[in-house]
Amino acid sequence: MRRSRGVGEALLDAWAVVMPTDCSGCGSPDRGLCPACRAALLPAVHCAERRGVPVWSALDYAGVARQVIGAYKDGGRTDAAGALSASLRCAVVAALAAAPDARGSGGPGIHLVTVPSSRRAWRQRGFHPVDLLLGRCGLVPTRVLRAVRETTDQVGLGSAERGANREGSLVADRALDGFRALVVDDIVTTGATVLEARRAVLEAGGEVVGVATLAETRRRFPATDRSSETR
Repeated sequence: MRRSRGVGEALLDAWAVVMPTDCSGCGSPDRGLCPACRAALLPAVHCAERRGVPVWSALDYAGVARQVIGAYKDGGRTDAAGALSASLRCAVVAALAAAPDARGSGGPGIHLVTVPSSRRAWRQRGFHPVDLLLGRCGLVPTRVLRAVRETTDQVGLGSAERGANREGSLVADRALDGFRALVVDDIVTTGATVLEARRAVLEAGGEVVGVATLAETRRRFPATDRSSETR
């Protein structure tokens, strides 16, 4: 006997007739995110290091994840925010659990600090990608950093160029004595962006307990640990 389709699937079919769309991962019609691509976004949380700093990431920045994240950030495909936010939350939870003196998933007194968007990126997108994902999974970022100069797009830059591009680009907007931060970003490659955010917090007197990102480019950076939050 054939199982009846769920109400959710029927609603998606009806919506696809009114507002045709395609999957932001593979391009298949009638779904903002098809079941196969949604499954490919299930978190496989792992920890790698950038200049000795542990970075917890939920996804590999490759294949479906790369396509969906790119469409979300630069193609206006915020319909993928639900799936991406669930993965980012797993990375945040893992980083908090590994933080010094953390107690439970909340990590008392630890603030989630995100990297501010450039003026150019804000004009193009109209939203902050990481802040939106945190909000979708019930987490609240603490905005304490601001850009003091414009940086160029990191795409296509080498490791040294990425570091020089980001170096000295951020500053805390107040003294951060007694402030404990977990730096949160979307993609980590060489680590230039998250390390600059970390530097800015430390320079203002704060403490950085770790770094969490949605995805990591792992081609040249092997993982050093893996959590139970895996596929």
